[in-house]
Amino acid sequence: MASIAPELASTVAAIVDGGSLEAAARALSITPSAVSQRLKSLEQQLGRVLVVRGRPATATPSGEAVVRMARQIALLEHETLAGLGLDAADGRASVPLAVNADSMATWFLAPLARLSETHDIDFDLHRDDQNFTARLLESGEVMAAVTSESTPVTGCSVAPLGVLVYEAVATGAFARRWFAGGVTDDALRRAPFVDFDRRDALQQQWLAARGIEAEGVPRHYVPASHDFAAAVALGLGWGMLPGPQLADALASGAVVPLGGEPIRVPLHWQQWNLRSALLDAVAAEVAVEAGAVLEPYRH
Repeated sequence: MASIAPELASTVAAIVDGGSLEAAARALSITPSAVSQRLKSLEQQLGRVLVVRGRPATATPSGEAVVRMARQIALLEHETLAGLGLDAADGRASVPLAVNADSMATWFLAPLARLSETHDIDFDLHRDDQNFTARLLESGEVMAAVTSESTPVTGCSVAPLGVLVYEAVATGAFARRWFAGGVTDDALRRAPFVDFDRRDALQQQWLAARGIEAEGVPRHYVPASHDFAAAVALGLGWGMLPGPQLADALASGAVVPLGGEPIRVPLHWQQWNLRSALLDAVAAEVAVEAGAVLEPYRH
């Protein structure tokens, strides 16, 4: 019967986290040769390749399962020692989380800051589109994620957080230049818009709702939430701003609404289905903040 020694599993996780055997060796305070021997031993034991030795080194699907195991063991060990009144080796727990850029920029950091005041915890945030953060749960890179996916990832639980509402806006000067005759279909085909990156589909969805194909419409790519909002507020193009940023921009007069139906993005919290007081504390604090900032979730 096969078994995985925690030491070997943590070595695989260190390789994936560091991106190389050398980085893992530094993190574990052993030699690169010892890291290589541990990895080879576990791969031979399981009969599977666990790490693709590239730059950076990445986990195979089998390796991802081992990384998940290593992170779960580390979390449980930390909580067990804390429950016994003993300090872990480094005294702190590391909790990797995945979150979409707009949530990080508008509401997600506040609950983490509150948690850091009462817990010895290091957050390792991974930013991705809300449609892709669940993948980071599957790979074992993170323990929990803000995601648009309502179907739980295997081995995870899911709970609704609320709805992030986006509306199309532009500066008054931009609107006067490009929409002098109104926000018509012809004007929208000519007016440039701002995209977050090539995965961002919000502007395209808003155009599609009006029967406009986004292909061929001028656009700028600004891949950072605060800079995206700044680009819209400076008149670089029109764009979809999320609730908290939208309220501030409208209140200050920096932008004007373009009309059309808002886009509502339901957000969910998925986390490992693991009995963990620390993960549950993170989930509870995140839910409190989401309830105060996001629109209520309705099926």
